Amino acid sequence: MKYLKLIRYQNLLLLAFMQLIFRYGFLKLQDIPLALNHFQYGLLVLSTVLIAAAGYVINDILDQETDYDNRPNSIIVGKTISEKAAYNFYFILNITGVGIGFYLSNVIQRPSFTGAFIIISATLYMYATSLKQMLLIGNIIVALLLSFSVLIIGLFDLLPATYDGNRAEMGILFSMLIDYAVFAFIINLIREIVKDMEDVEGDYNQGMSTLPIALGVIKTSRVVFGLANFSTLILFWYINTYLMGNALYFAVIYGFIFVVAPMIFFMIKIWNAKSKEEFHLLSTVLKWVIFFGILSVLVINLNIHYNAKG
Repeated sequence: MKYLKLIRYQNLLLLAFMQLIFRYGFLKLQDIPLALNHFQYGLLVLSTVLIAAAGYVINDILDQETDYDNRPNSIIVGKTISEKAAYNFYFILNITGVGIGFYLSNVIQRPSFTGAFIIISATLYMYATSLKQMLLIGNIIVALLLSFSVLIIGLFDLLPATYDGNRAEMGILFSMLIDYAVFAFIINLIREIVKDMEDVEGDYNQGMSTLPIALGVIKTSRVVFGLANFSTLILFWYINTYLMGNALYFAVIYGFIFVVAPMIFFMIKIWNAKSKEEFHLLSTVLKWVIFFGILSVLVINLNIHYNAKG
């Protein structure tokens, strides 16, 4: 159980669920060929999860002093797992994840795609060692990595199955993946800043440079409010243009209840939030926004099929 806590298994389950939803709740419902079979796609999900898990491990190894300030009750490395054992676990996760990526890249006859797994692994290491200490850079890196876990589905499952006869259709589906990747990036970027607000005291003691340290918590909350407001306006536009415009009313209701409403709640609360407990709650709200936002791709597809039968 201590190793499951070390790799943040709840977050990894969410990541795996997200990738499975895109495959089986979106792409498999379309009348298109896909490059990977079920087993190979499972390996793609496993590879992504293993490399992400390695990122959590190396982050905990190198972040022990900060964690003693920010969350002393949840420390694992150096307390229940030795640093040496954690490093060995990190190498096993990374080598296995990249190795699976190498195999899949050759399966789709794109051996150069192995570089994507190597770059992600290296970036997570650089994030833990130096990038997270740079103003906003670390936040952007983490948000980009989550969005890339959406785009990698298109690279491995759509792109190799694309030919002249289905290029236009595949392009539309890939563009939808890009839309969701952008959504994941923006919401996760906001969430990372909120987590920095929650950890501001410990980060300051360790000499880190985060937005709350540079601007102060109050000004950062205004910046986050602005980003959340911008994101919510985009959601309104997207729902009105693509869901209302295509009479996907069930998806519209779902979007307002499970995505837009939590964002409005977030904006109301972030304006005056000051305590660690409030920031932790708001971070959790954004995690659920990402979850329900990703799940909407299944809701939209079911709504489309229901309309077609009606």
